[in-house]
Amino acid sequence: MALRKLLKLSAIASALALAGCGGDLVVNTGGTDNGGGNGGGGNPPPVTSVCPAFATAGESLAGVDLPVCEISGTMTSDTRLSNNIAWALSGKVTVGNDNTNSATLTIEPGTFVFGKSGADYLVIARGSKIQAIGTATNPIVMTSVNDMLGLSDQDSHAEWGGLVILGNAPSNKCDQANLASCQIQAEGEAGPYGGANPEDDSGALRYVQVRYAGFEVIPDNELNGITFAGVGRGTDVEYIQVHNNLDDGIEFFGGTVDAKYVVLTGNRDDSLDWADGWTGRMQHVLIMHNQNNSKANRGIEADNQSGNFTAEPVSKPRIANMTIIGNSFDGDDDSEGILLRAGTAGELYNVIVTGPAGMGECFEINSDESVANAQNGEIIFRNSLIDCTEPFKNTVDATGNVTLNAETWFRAQPGNIVGDALLGGYIPAPNSPALGNGYNVANNVDPWFDNVTYIGAFNGTTDWTEDWTFGLHASDDLASCPAGTTEVNSLTGRINCQLSGDIIANVTLAAGADYVLSGRVRVGQDNRNNATLSIAPGVTIYGKSGADFLVVTRGSKINANGTAANPITMTSVQDVIGSPTAAGQWGGLVLLGNAPTNKCDQANLAACEIQAEGDAGPYGGANNNDNSGVLNYLVVKHAGFEVIPDNELNGITFAGVGSATQCSNIQVHQNVDDGIEMFGGSVNCKNVVLTANGDDSVDWADGWSGKLQFVLVKHAADGAKANRGIEADNQSGNFTATPVSNPTIANMTIIGNSFDGDDDSEGILLRAGTNAQLANFVVTGPAGMGECLEFDSNETKALAAAGSLTMTHSVIACPEPFKGDLGNGTTTAQWFLAQSGNSVAPSQAAVLNGIYTIDATTAKDMSAVNSFFDAVNFIGAVEAGNDWTAGWTVGLED
Repeated sequence: MALRKLLKLSAIASALALAGCGGDLVVNTGGTDNGGGNGGGGNPPPVTSVCPAFATAGESLAGVDLPVCEISGTMTSDTRLSNNIAWALSGKVTVGNDNTNSATLTIEPGTFVFGKSGADYLVIARGSKIQAIGTATNPIVMTSVNDMLGLSDQDSHAEWGGLVILGNAPSNKCDQANLASCQIQAEGEAGPYGGANPEDDSGALRYVQVRYAGFEVIPDNELNGITFAGVGRGTDVEYIQVHNNLDDGIEFFGGTVDAKYVVLTGNRDDSLDWADGWTGRMQHVLIMHNQNNSKANRGIEADNQSGNFTAEPVSKPRIANMTIIGNSFDGDDDSEGILLRAGTAGELYNVIVTGPAGMGECFEINSDESVANAQNGEIIFRNSLIDCTEPFKNTVDATGNVTLNAETWFRAQPGNIVGDALLGGYIPAPNSPALGNGYNVANNVDPWFDNVTYIGAFNGTTDWTEDWTFGLHASDDLASCPAGTTEVNSLTGRINCQLSGDIIANVTLAAGADYVLSGRVRVGQDNRNNATLSIAPGVTIYGKSGADFLVVTRGSKINANGTAANPITMTSVQDVIGSPTAAGQWGGLVLLGNAPTNKCDQANLAACEIQAEGDAGPYGGANNNDNSGVLNYLVVKHAGFEVIPDNELNGITFAGVGSATQCSNIQVHQNVDDGIEMFGGSVNCKNVVLTANGDDSVDWADGWSGKLQFVLVKHAADGAKANRGIEADNQSGNFTATPVSNPTIANMTIIGNSFDGDDDSEGILLRAGTNAQLANFVVTGPAGMGECLEFDSNETKALAAAGSLTMTHSVIACPEPFKGDLGNGTTTAQWFLAQSGNSVAPSQAAVLNGIYTIDATTAKDMSAVNSFFDAVNFIGAVEAGNDWTAGWTVGLED
């Protein structure tokens, strides 16, 4: 263990011992790991207190740069917490008494307030105020002593109590005929709330983080990260975050308070909870369950009143521009999206709900009263997007009859979408359906809202979480390597952590280090000792030779979820040290799944053991919906390795990978063999860039039945080695093996070059019995490029002649556009031009401006074919003004 960590452990032990003895906690400024300013021995110098009269000072504690002053009891006069002191809460600290001895607590920007246990929490009583106004560069942080000492991690929670604000605004638990005497007791023994004043003012929260809080006083009576109980709309709330709370992130008990720019991350129960007549508003809300798949429940859990579903005023908030991203936690309460129940009403506009394949239902309405609200317009949910494996859960009565079909109801609301959200992390890609399809709530509903045109919390270009939030962005360099990795000599100027052998427990590669592969690194052991390798946005993984490659075995997962601003990069050591790069400098990435391949015994798929190329391991099985994890904003560069002739590692190999695997925004650049190759399986991908690869850019075989949309292939601009944009087989050893390869691919651009060798730069070769459904293609290249469309093998030609194999709404603009015939007197050219919407063009300049399509061919609406596809009004991969490749790819500049 690193010396720094040992010192931190010693410090926390000392702090807790002091707390147990009634001592106060003070963190010494200055000093070093070898004794610092204490002169190398003897007793420490006397403590000179810097604490004001309302706080107490105590023994010093090395490890943190701020002195600590402890506050306790009730503040009955105005108090300021300055940012040159770390403020420790001792027990329940209350600002004001209940509507008497009212006070204002002011907290300066950049101030730290912390608790030592769940019994330490901050309460703002009715009639009092908190003025916690930070800035984007100096947010106010409320957290735990563990966090102050650097001991909290991505799984930490319940390390102190939380923040409770009690107000005089109405609750439907109050006697509505006598609101002024309302005395509802808040959870956590915080005190009473509620009243007759919807305009009540409890102060302001701006640029405030609440980390690692939450405490269960008794079962079902917990402290949330921030509790708003009877808080009025005179209170200002914006730019707040609750991170890794034990219970709910924020919960509204009645009241009318509004909030904008809210971030709720890693909370272990519901992220946003409301009840008891809350009628406030929210806009710009990001909810992310912990991406290591630890405990989480709902993005929204909403009640009217648990004891009286028809109590008035009915809970009916208005919420716009929210993004909810779940995880795959599976327990008594799964990670889920939105549950509206117990009589709540509400208006939801411009909401995205999404998550990985293991996430539970994303939208559900429960209780007869809430169902009635949905049917009579008291629940509005419009211009929203659900992208989930389990998108809906129906409402059923006690006899099992469906009283509300959630999917039918959702699809019937204006502007709603069920399909791929195309997010990079939480930011929509330029071609995401979230952009441009939002509802103008400001003009049409309520001018309090900002005027936007997008669905979700973000507009695709501006990330309003930057600078002031915690845990969302790449942080400073790590001090030590994450668990499951080993520190090695640095080649990159910061800590280098090595991956080797078999990973048989979950490992997270955090930002702030570079990671090196040593030999074949496997995640899991082929349906045994399954594990998940999670990779943070911005991480770089490199290999030193062709023998270094990463394999995700059957039953295990990779969670490589980058962003456009911080893509994940897998590359060579030459690349990371700035030496000349080339293809074949390391191995590549291999995903092995349990989905079918036609090389398996179709009568016994469960026993399938097909060996992948490159000595990667076995693949194949009986599960078309198998889930190998997430690839998103991932760039694989300078890879590929020939183990023996015709047995190579591709940039990314998908072998028996199932359709539950999420694949979008991926690039393979300068690979020695194929860019991506599918061996059977049913995996689908969107937004794929394949540049300067030395063999085929897209290759499939052995029964692949997946889908692709928005695929850009560009052979090397300098005329370097390249072969086909697509090379497609059914099975090389058995052209009629079943299931027959039959993918559906739309919106693909293939740009060849003039390479002329044993294998020229070419367009599309369909052979060895494959079938395919192709639409909205642009195939082009310069003079010297080889043929752009060819059929080989009698079996494939027969499929084309019979109309089973299709290619429509496409244009070919090549010097040698076609080769061969179908064997029935029909040439390839005649077949192509007889398909719907096809044409030829004289040159590359006639169809493309760079990578952007300028050809005016009418596109086929592929969304009518399958909901995986987006409906677009252009052919090819990219249109000007909607460049989804911008900002994260390489090699497209030429």
